[in-house]
Amino acid sequence: MPEHTSSMADERSNTTLSRLAGGPLPILGAAVLWGTTGTASSFAPAGAHPAAIGSAGLVLGGILLFLVGRGSVSLITRSDRRTRLTLLLGAVAVAGYPLSFYPAVAHAGVAVGTVITLGSAPVFAGLLAWVLERVRPSGRWTAATVAAVLGCAVLVLGPDLVGASTPVHPLGVLLALVAGFSYSLYAIIAERLIRRGHTSGAVMGTMFAGGGVLVLPVVLATGTAWLATVNGALVALHLALFTVFLAYWLFGHGLRHTSASTATTLSLAEPAVAAVLGVALVGERLPWVSWSGLVVLALGLAVLKAPSRR
Repeated sequence: MPEHTSSMADERSNTTLSRLAGGPLPILGAAVLWGTTGTASSFAPAGAHPAAIGSAGLVLGGILLFLVGRGSVSLITRSDRRTRLTLLLGAVAVAGYPLSFYPAVAHAGVAVGTVITLGSAPVFAGLLAWVLERVRPSGRWTAATVAAVLGCAVLVLGPDLVGASTPVHPLGVLLALVAGFSYSLYAIIAERLIRRGHTSGAVMGTMFAGGGVLVLPVVLATGTAWLATVNGALVALHLALFTVFLAYWLFGHGLRHTSASTATTLSLAEPAVAAVLGVALVGERLPWVSWSGLVVLALGLAVLKAPSRR
């Protein structure tokens, strides 16, 4: 009897670990990599346009995802018209993210732009899943998302909450909402294509290569002189290799077992990573309010990724 009970416990433990490794953990790994974006972008030359920084990383990272993704070419050449149109819409959504997020940060500030973008993405994803797939958000997802968004807001806006607040530019808020919608839209599209049987590498590679092609004119039009500098080249390579290529490879892998609405909520770990990096590497200081927000954010994510009982 004890041996039988022990084997059942080991089996349940292995099942839980495989479930986490197949869904939440890769997405959390992607969020950790995304959390390095702000620190890395701060090292870009002063003349680099905000939209060009993220777009340059998307161009190179999208090409790498396409080349590595198994079945990327056949997904384009052998798919039906509906699938191609869906991929095109996904590529447009991918391109819309850097074109709206980085200018949003420039207008509204890093804190406000990040909170609005990442805070609105799970809401948009839940609404899109409800409208497109008739999947109503669960009570657990709603509670975890509310806690995570609240914790994210307190974490990032903590310094402004205890000090003098500055007025927020309406254009920055609008662009941040566009970025949050773009992120949720291509997450939903990727999830639906992967659930249809297409490989995650092919789906992410095709969409991000298409998005890279769409933003390439922006990189060329805003000037490429900053890419010829050492700092500019290193920043672009970091964004391409880690925050696009590796991060979205993990994100696509996680979407095979995780819904887009849950994935966008889990990605709220990004500002927590960015805040910790800012304290550890840049020498920033966080007030106690921000640290309390970090705790609430962590609790919300823990509730969301904890295995549920059948």
